Amino acid sequence: MALRFALNHMVAPQLDLRAFFALAKQVGVTKAEIRNDIAGQAIIDGTSAAWVKAMAEEAGVTIVTINALQKFNRWDGEREREAAALAQYAHDSGAKALILVPVNDGSGRGEGERQGNLRLALKGLRPILKDNGVTGLVEPLGFEICSLRLKREAAETIAAIDGYGTFQITHDTFHHHLAGDPEIFPSLTGLVHVSGVIDPHLATGEMRDAHRVLVDGRDRIGTIEQLRALIEAGYDGPISFEPFAEELRHLPDPARAIRESMEFIGQSLASKAA
Repeated sequence: MALRFALNHMVAPQLDLRAFFALAKQVGVTKAEIRNDIAGQAIIDGTSAAWVKAMAEEAGVTIVTINALQKFNRWDGEREREAAALAQYAHDSGAKALILVPVNDGSGRGEGERQGNLRLALKGLRPILKDNGVTGLVEPLGFEICSLRLKREAAETIAAIDGYGTFQITHDTFHHHLAGDPEIFPSLTGLVHVSGVIDPHLATGEMRDAHRVLVDGRDRIGTIEQLRALIEAGYDGPISFEPFAEELRHLPDPARAIRESMEFIGQSLASKAA
């Protein structure tokens, strides 16, 4: 199958949105994720949804997500207002989905508590997302302090509230590795985030976002194996580059680095399939 790559703005956060869309076009990628957490950049700087939509259309780029509604499973009036504003922005900018990131501060982790919080949040989000024609992409995080680590809990809660069609899961290869998650849910997966960790001295529990780089042959988190399992099980959606390492901001030729990683992934998957 032809791989459907996407770029998350975090791959080159030093670029403004117009330049980021141009980068996507330069590497032959037509899908992009925009963010609401990059200081000085759209969309946190107040850039209008209409402008974002126009820039994406001009570049021939589809906005697959806004990343993200943080602490979505700490559902209260503030979170509801934030969700409504982001969902409206997604609709108006042409974004297809909103990434949903769970509480990651050590709270809300108790057995029963975390499942109840998740159910409450998804039930609250469902009408907001439906009204705006936006999918909610639940993204479990593998950090030990996170309130939602395993995709099964997300899948079970989506089923319990009859959330199919409104909610899907983001499979992040970094977080899947950290969580030691044995399960994948290809039919419920709406997006895959890929990055690699190459530092040979880190234990799994020491890995953090700052260690996430573009995927190459030194990757320690099994990104290729995860992708192969998802694809063989039927996943055919976007594979989005989401590295966070500071060094990426200073690459002399980010397009070349991204192309090399795309080629490595494609060749690795092809060779394993042969």
